Amino acid sequence: MRFGIVLLPQERWAADRERWRRAEEYGFDHAWTYDHLAWRSLADEPWLATVPLLAAAATATERIRLGTWVASPNYRHPVPFAKDVMGLDDVSGGRLLLGLGAGGTGWDADVLGPRVTTRVRTERFEEFTTLLDLLLTQPVTDWTGTHFEAHGARMIPGCLQEPRVPFVVAANGPRALRVAARHGQGWATYGPPVEEGASPGAADAAWWDGLAGLVGRFEEVAAAAGRDPATIDRYLNVDASPTYALASVDAFEDAVGRARELGFTDLVVHWPRDGAPYAGSETVLEQVAARLGALRA
Repeated sequence: MRFGIVLLPQERWAADRERWRRAEEYGFDHAWTYDHLAWRSLADEPWLATVPLLAAAATATERIRLGTWVASPNYRHPVPFAKDVMGLDDVSGGRLLLGLGAGGTGWDADVLGPRVTTRVRTERFEEFTTLLDLLLTQPVTDWTGTHFEAHGARMIPGCLQEPRVPFVVAANGPRALRVAARHGQGWATYGPPVEEGASPGAADAAWWDGLAGLVGRFEEVAAAAGRDPATIDRYLNVDASPTYALASVDAFEDAVGRARELGFTDLVVHWPRDGAPYAGSETVLEQVAARLGALRA
């Protein structure tokens, strides 16, 4: 199993550089940041841009893979974003992972205009991912779709990674799962919704049970698309569960064991913050980091 960590883009780079270096020194396989304009309860707190942050992180690190967790068409257009992706892949020396999702109904959904319906959001995501795939695998692209257009869009010299940067497609619903099966080198999930009002133990058990069902649906969709599900990496956003994985070393090791049983290849946690969400101690993070080598086996 591989391990990833999400660093929310809230700190000035002069202060944040050391965190990204530590993520690599701790032995994490990949490090991510959210691709939003603002996010949930943190909307009025500092929140910096994704692309320059990842470019800076690429120059501050040497080994660790870097990625978006996750980019969406809520405010991204495939043509200029493909240029950014190509540039990040170049600056990082081919270490970029491109996390993609349909986008939620939070702040990003309204900033550029009225939000769209769930159906339209999913259709737009399918077109967004298909066009990004074309843009990043050929030097010139022409496209006229329902949501996006590209006319003589040039992507030269292309990505360092061939045929393009890996797509890690976040998907829970049927249509998005088909996008992941068609275009994803990896599938990412945050698991099922958490039932309100349930006791912590019951909510946690229900989340893992629901996640097992979601894994089964993904395998069915991948097989129907003509792909061997075992050849697609599986990324779990484990902190969407009722229990924060870095609450303790025991909580982390329990999450690793459960995720491994369900066939996940990659477990992604969040760097602890002083307050919610992801409130925790960096001491626990250090203790978990010391266990990563043993837990990979």
